[in-house]
Amino acid sequence: MELDTKSTWGETNGLSRTFKMLLDALGWLVATPLAFLIRYDWTLPAGSWSAILTATLGLFVLKAGAARVFSLYRRSWSRVAFRDLGDLLRAVAGVTVIGSALLLWLGPVTGIPRPIALLDGLITMFIMSGMRATARYRHETQLGQPSGGAQRKAVLVVGAGEAGTLVVREMLRHPEMGLRPVGFLDDDPKKVGYRIATVPVLGTTEDISRVVQRYKVDEVLIALPSSDGRVVREIVGRIEGAKTGLKYRIMPGVYELLSGQVGISRIREVQIEDLLRRPPVELDTAAISNYIADQVVMITGAGGSIGSELVRQICRFRPKELILFGRGENSIYTLERELDRDWPDVPYHSVIAGVQNIVRLDYVFKRYKPQVVFHAAAHKHVPLMELNPEEAVFNNIIGSRNLVTLALKYGVSHFVNISTDKAVNPTSVMGASKRMVERIVQSAALRARRDQVFVSVRFGNVLGSRGSVIPVFKRQIQAGGPVMVTHPDMTRYFMTIPEASQLVMQAAGQGSNGEIYILDMGEPVRIVDLAKDLIKLSGFEPEVDIPIAFSGIRPGEKLYEELMTNEEKGGSTAHEKIFVAKPSLLEIESLDRTVQTLQEAALRSDHATIRRQLKAYISGAMIDDVAA
Repeated sequence: MELDTKSTWGETNGLSRTFKMLLDALGWLVATPLAFLIRYDWTLPAGSWSAILTATLGLFVLKAGAARVFSLYRRSWSRVAFRDLGDLLRAVAGVTVIGSALLLWLGPVTGIPRPIALLDGLITMFIMSGMRATARYRHETQLGQPSGGAQRKAVLVVGAGEAGTLVVREMLRHPEMGLRPVGFLDDDPKKVGYRIATVPVLGTTEDISRVVQRYKVDEVLIALPSSDGRVVREIVGRIEGAKTGLKYRIMPGVYELLSGQVGISRIREVQIEDLLRRPPVELDTAAISNYIADQVVMITGAGGSIGSELVRQICRFRPKELILFGRGENSIYTLERELDRDWPDVPYHSVIAGVQNIVRLDYVFKRYKPQVVFHAAAHKHVPLMELNPEEAVFNNIIGSRNLVTLALKYGVSHFVNISTDKAVNPTSVMGASKRMVERIVQSAALRARRDQVFVSVRFGNVLGSRGSVIPVFKRQIQAGGPVMVTHPDMTRYFMTIPEASQLVMQAAGQGSNGEIYILDMGEPVRIVDLAKDLIKLSGFEPEVDIPIAFSGIRPGEKLYEELMTNEEKGGSTAHEKIFVAKPSLLEIESLDRTVQTLQEAALRSDHATIRRQLKAYISGAMIDDVAA
C-alpha cells in the first residue's frame, strides 16, 4: 500500500508531528512577551527583560509538560474537532492555574506581574487553536480539490435538518468527492433565507423547479430520513418535473442508520421502499433489553430475510449467545461471516436442521438451553403451498407444534411466533396453516407457567424479503418488461424488513401471554401503483417504455388482505404501532385432534383431506376443496 507522504499539518507521522511541535513552541515563546506588552499598555518599563525571560522559560516548561500529558501531538490538525479543542483548553487552563499560583508566591521576588499567567494563557489558547483551525480550513479548501481539474456537481439538498446539515458538512470537508452543495430547501419557512454550515436555505420544496433552473443543479439529495412515503413521493414528482434526466438520491432511512453514521458513502438511489416508508418506529429499548440482554436466544429460519434481520437487531441488545437455526447452509454461512465482521463479541452457534424433526430439536434445546425463541421458519409462498399442502402441514404446523412443545418442556421464557395477515379469513393453505400455528401458540400459552410468554405477531408483506414483488418487478424491468401484475385492484400491506423485525421484538416485550399482536402498517397499497413507481424510479415511463400486463389472480390469493377478524376486536397496547387481537376461545383437545388428522393426511399426501380439515376447523376459512 502506498503511503501519502505529503507534509500536511493534519498528518500524524513523525516529521509532521515535529513540525507541529515547533509551531506550538514558537507560539508559546511569542505569547509571554505579548502578555507583558498588553499588561504594560505596549510600553515596557526599563529592566523588564529579565522578568520576561524568566516568565517565558517557566511557562514554556509548563506548556510542554501539559502538551505531553494531554497527548496534543497525537491528534490530526486538519480534522480538529471541538473535543480536541476542549482538551487543548484544559491543557492551557492547567498551565494558567499553576502559573498563577506560582506568581502569587514568587511574583514579588521575580518582578513578574500576577496577571501575566492569565494573559499568557488567553494568548496561548488563541494562537494554538488558531493554527489548528487554519490547518483544517486549508485542508478543506485546498487539499481536497477534485483531481485533474474535474468539475464539481451542483447539489441541491432537500431537508435542512440534522441529516441534511451533516451531509452538507461532509461534502464541504471532502470536495474531492466532486459534490458542491448550492443550497437547501426546507418546508419550515423560518429557515428560508438563513445559512446552515455556510450554505443558504433557498426556499421550500415547492421551489424545486425554480431553484434547479436558477442554480443549474446537477443532482438533488433528499435528506428526509424520517419522512413518510407520501412526502418522498411528492418531492420525487417535483424533481422529475423540474428538469429532464435530473438525478436524485436519498439519505438512508432511520432503520438503516441505527448502527451507522450519516455520510457520503451512505447516500444511495431512491428505492421503492422510500416511497412507502412510514414515520420511524420508536422502540422501547428498556422493554426489549429486559428479556433479551444476557439471554440465550434462538432464531429459527435464521438465514431468511426476517430471521437474519432479527439476528442483527437482537445483537444490539447484547444477548449471551445466539442459536442460528435453519435449513439453508449457504444462508447461515453468509450470516456467520456478517456476525464475525459486525458483532465479533456476540457468541453464536449454527445449527443446520429442520423444525419437523423433533428428536433433532430436542437435542438442540437440551444442549444450548435457549431462553428466548423467535420462530421465523415457515413456508410462505401461497401458490406453491396450494400445490404442495402436505409441506405446509409438515413445516408450518407440525414444526411449530414441535417447537412449542419443547419450549414448554425446557422452560423458555419468551416464545415469539411470526405470523401473517394471510392467516385472517384464509383463502389459501399457506394462510390456513399459519392460522393453525397461531392457535398452537395460544394453546401453549394456556399450558405455560406464569413466568412464560407465548405470543404471535402478525404483519403483512415485507419489502425486499425473498419472493417479494420488488425483486421480481426489478428483474422484469431489466428485461424490458412487461411487468406482470395479477389484478389491477389487488392491494397489500407493506413493511420494510428492519421495521418488521424491530416491531416483532417490541411486541414480545409487551408481556401478555397468549395474545396475537398486530403491527400497524398504515394504508394498503395497490400493487399496480407499486409497479408504476418502480418503473419510474428505474428511469422509464410506465406503458410507454415498460408495459404492465395483468396475469390474473393465482390460486389461494385474495384481492386484499385483512389484519384481524371481526371477532378479534383489536385493542391498543402501550406501543402506538402495536395492536392486540382478542384471542378467540380455544378447545385444546379439538386442536390436538385436528393437528393429528392433518399430520396423518400429510403423510399420505391426501390433499383433499388437508383442505377439508383446515376449512372445517378455521372460522372464516374459504379454502377450495380441490386446488385450482
